[in-house]
Amino acid sequence: MTDHVLRLYALALAVLGFFVAWAAIAAEPWEPASGPDPDPLTAELDLYEQRLSRAARLAQLLAERRAERATASGVQARALAAAAPRIVTLPPLTVTRTS
Repeated sequence: MTDHVLRLYALALAVLGFFVAWAAIAAEPWEPASGPDPDPLTAELDLYEQRLSRAARLAQLLAERRAERATASGVQARALAAAAPRIVTLPPLTVTRTS
C-alpha cells in the first residue's frame, strides 16, 4: 500500500466501521437475560417519596383549613368588635407647688 489515497480510504473505512460498531453496541439490540435486580435502596427511596408526598398533602390541607378559619374568625371578630377607645390626655390630678 504505497498509494496515499488508498491509505486514506482504508483509514476512513476503519473509522466508519468503528463508529458503526459503537452505535450498534450502544443500541443494545439484544434482550437482557433477566430484568434488573431490584435495588433495595431504590425501593426505600420510593417509600420515602410516598411518605413525603402524603405529608406535603396533609400540610397543604391543614394550611388551607387554617386560612379558612382565620378569615372566618376575622370576619366574626370584626362584627363583634366594639368601637376603638379614644385616648385622651388629662391634666394631672394633683398639683404640687414649691415654695
